[in-house]
Amino acid sequence: MSRPLRFCMISIFYPPYSFGGDSIYLYRLCAELVQAGHEVDVIHCADSYHVFMSTVDVNAFPVSDGITVHKLESGFGMLAPLLSHQLGRPTLRGGKVARILASKKYDVIHFHNISLFGPAILKTPVPYPAVRLYTAHEHWLICPVNVLWKNNNHPCDKPTCFSCSLRSKRPPQLWRYTPLLEQSIKDVDLFLTPSHFCREMHRSRGFQREMQVLPYFVPPVEGESDGRGDSPHSRPYFLFVGRLEKIKGVQEILRHFQGPGDYDLVVVGGGLYQRQLHEQAAGMSRVRFVGWLNQSHLGRYYRHAVAVVVPSVTYETFGIIIIEAFAYGTPAIVHDLGSLPEVVEQSGGGFTYRSQDELRQQMDRLAADPELRRELGERGHRAHIEKWTPEPHLRLYQQYIEDVRDKKPTS
Repeated sequence: MSRPLRFCMISIFYPPYSFGGDSIYLYRLCAELVQAGHEVDVIHCADSYHVFMSTVDVNAFPVSDGITVHKLESGFGMLAPLLSHQLGRPTLRGGKVARILASKKYDVIHFHNISLFGPAILKTPVPYPAVRLYTAHEHWLICPVNVLWKNNNHPCDKPTCFSCSLRSKRPPQLWRYTPLLEQSIKDVDLFLTPSHFCREMHRSRGFQREMQVLPYFVPPVEGESDGRGDSPHSRPYFLFVGRLEKIKGVQEILRHFQGPGDYDLVVVGGGLYQRQLHEQAAGMSRVRFVGWLNQSHLGRYYRHAVAVVVPSVTYETFGIIIIEAFAYGTPAIVHDLGSLPEVVEQSGGGFTYRSQDELRQQMDRLAADPELRRELGERGHRAHIEKWTPEPHLRLYQQYIEDVRDKKPTS
C-alpha cells in the first residue's frame, strides 16, 4: 500500500474471545498488517462470546504491539447480543462502536462476523470517507442459522428459513422480512468471500451484490513451531482439528476406527457436540480426544499425522484446517462438499471423497504408502507457499482496497 493505513476490524469474535477458523484468520491478518507498517484497531464483543462459552483463556492469544483491541461488554450479559439477533441492530453496544469509529480517521473499516451485532452496524456513520469492506466468513447474509444446515439435520437444499429456524431451535429473525439488510449493505463498498464456492452460493441464493474472492492464509511455519519433534501419538494416526459440532462430521468417521486396525484417529478441539462424540466413541481404543490446544502446540499434531481428515457435512466457506496441514507438509482428505474440494483441487495436496467406503480406501492407501503421503504433502506445501501465505494474501487485499479508494470521493 502506498502509505501506512488505519484499519478498524469489527467482529463479534476475536481471540481469545473466539472459536473457529475465521477468528484465527482475523488475528493473523491484524498481525500481518501491523508488521507491514499499518495501524490496526479491533472492536469485538465479549457478550457475544459468552452466549456460547463461559470460560476464556486470556493468555492464549497475546495482543501484538500496534493493535488496539476494544472489548465490548454491555453490562447486560447475553441480553445485548440476543436483542441484536432479533432486532438486527447493535443494541446496547452501537453507541460505543460509533464513538470508537469517530475517535480516529480510519482509512479502512472492515466488517467480519457481525451476526450478533445485526446488519444495521454496517450503516454506522463516520465523519470522514473510509473504505468499507465486509467478509462473508459464514453464510449469515443468506441464512438465519449462518451455516446452511437445514432443520439441524442436513445441508440446505432450498430456503425454508422460518420453519428451519424453529426446527433448529433458533427464534426466527423478523428483521429478515424487512428491508433492513438491503438498506444496510448499501454502505458497504466491497464484499469479500474466502472461496469461489461461497461466492456462487450467495449468488444462487439471491444476494445481489458482487463478491470478490480473498482466500485465507497461514504463515509459513518455522523455528519451534515447525513440529519436527517427537510424534505426540505412539501409532500412525489421522487427525481432525476443529469445533466439535454435528456439522463438522466427526460422528460420520468414527466407524472406521472400531476394532483392531493399523492407524488411529486423534481429535483436537471441543464444543457443544463433544459429549455425544465421547459417548459414540466409548470403548474405541483407536480414538483419542485431545481437547482444545493452543495454536503453538498444534504443530507436532499436524506434522506427524498421516493426513488431516475434514469430514464436514455442510457447506464450509473455506476449510482453513486444510492449508494449516499443508503448511506442515501434511496431506488432507476432505469431504467433497462446499468449498473443501476447491482447496484440494487447486493444490493436488490430497483426496476428496463422496462416500464412507471411498474415505476408508483413501485412508488405507495413505497409511500403507509413505511415499504417496510424502508426495501429496509436498504438493500441498508448495501450493501453500504460492497461494495461501501472507504475501499473496496482502497483495490481493491491497489491490481490492486501492480499487475501491480509486472510485471513492476524497471528501
